[in-house]
Amino acid sequence: MAQTPPIRPVHVVGGGLAGSEAAWQIAEAGAPVVLHEMRPERGTPAHQTDALAELVCSNSFRSDDAEGNAVGLLHEEMRRCGSLIMRCADAHQTPAGGALAVDRDEFSGAVTAALEAHPLVTIQRQEVAGLPPEDWDNVILATGPLTSPALAEAVRALTGADSLAFFDAIAPIVHRDTVDMAVAWMQSRYDKGDTEEERAAYINCPMDKDQYEAFIDALLAAPKAEFREWEKDTPYFEGCLPIEVMAERGRETLRHGPMKPVGLTNSHKPDIKAYAIVQLRQDNSLGTLWNMVGFQTKLKYGAQTDIFRMIPGLENAEFARLGGVHRNTFLDSPRLLDGALRLKADPRLRFAGQVTGVEGYVESAAIGLLAGRFAAAERTGEEPIYPPRTTALGALRAHITGGHLSAPDAPFQPMNVNFGLFPPHEGPLPNPEGKRLRGKEKTRARKRAISARALADLAAWLDGQRVLEPAE
Repeated sequence: MAQTPPIRPVHVVGGGLAGSEAAWQIAEAGAPVVLHEMRPERGTPAHQTDALAELVCSNSFRSDDAEGNAVGLLHEEMRRCGSLIMRCADAHQTPAGGALAVDRDEFSGAVTAALEAHPLVTIQRQEVAGLPPEDWDNVILATGPLTSPALAEAVRALTGADSLAFFDAIAPIVHRDTVDMAVAWMQSRYDKGDTEEERAAYINCPMDKDQYEAFIDALLAAPKAEFREWEKDTPYFEGCLPIEVMAERGRETLRHGPMKPVGLTNSHKPDIKAYAIVQLRQDNSLGTLWNMVGFQTKLKYGAQTDIFRMIPGLENAEFARLGGVHRNTFLDSPRLLDGALRLKADPRLRFAGQVTGVEGYVESAAIGLLAGRFAAAERTGEEPIYPPRTTALGALRAHITGGHLSAPDAPFQPMNVNFGLFPPHEGPLPNPEGKRLRGKEKTRARKRAISARALADLAAWLDGQRVLEPAE
């Protein structure tokens, strides 16, 4: 009796959030997978360890509100899809108000251990220089914003189109015991959170007007990191601007951005309203490290320590890590990829993660989840079913594979998940109290309705059903 030939492996290149999630989804679907990670053979400017799914910037996965926030909804959808990234994030949380933040070392360690233990996963520590070998007939490239130069150049040559690029900046991390808590206090904005710990999840450092103005002057005058000639025209992603770039856009920009004073009351001086406030968020489970929220920067190191110690409460701060800048690269995905995330010029190659033009940890992992499911279906002889656009997963996939295009020559830019990517809600809004919905109440009801529709349509998709979308 003839034996059934073994299933050939899917190759995943890149062991970040997207690649790790893709490998997990493939293996859980019953197909073997080889995960290629170039570290430690070849390092990057941003990584500090050899662990898979290392978090190189913030430790926050942002809001975990599945009813009123699009990224929280994406969290929940991924959980229901058996996401390894979400499982490990949930298991290694640190307090962060209504957000989901993790101990970065415990999180990446858990992802690495799970993949190493899976019987269908083989991890190879080697760089894939240039395009993968021709006999790799099912490949996911999840090399992220720090794609090796050889591979990036090979993709450019294959597609005949230049990749776009922007700079992403890293925020500093402060040792908790060097923060002066006689000046700073613990509170989440608007006391958000279900427990006392969550309602006191942030360290807040207040500034009066004179202190704020002096801080802005110092930012504007400080020396910045020099860019190479070929990097000078690379645009920043608007959602992650360096703090000094924000200051250059206007003296009040920071006070209405990461340093906004609303929703916070100084417990030391409750009758005095701060002019601006700097927040720090817990970065590890021990609570010994805290990162400066929204303070990504390209200032030179010496200037960083001098200027950030101007912040009340941080006069004697010691930094576990200073801010930095690294170059991100992403594809012109709407023109280069098909609906299944395959490269039109070479369909054996599928892309996942931030290189596709999504922005954020969770979004990158989500595209890895989809790429893994699509690749596994292809390998096992099934037809991939796209998640409906009414879901967060579907909205992201649609955006990067063509939904973004408002005109043939419209430039493609990275995007976080948001309710603007979803089809509008149709019909009456949920209103259990029967009150007339206006303003913010109407907006919250609309978000709840979109989220409820998303989870219902996700359930149908997971059952293998095609869901008729409003646009159809």
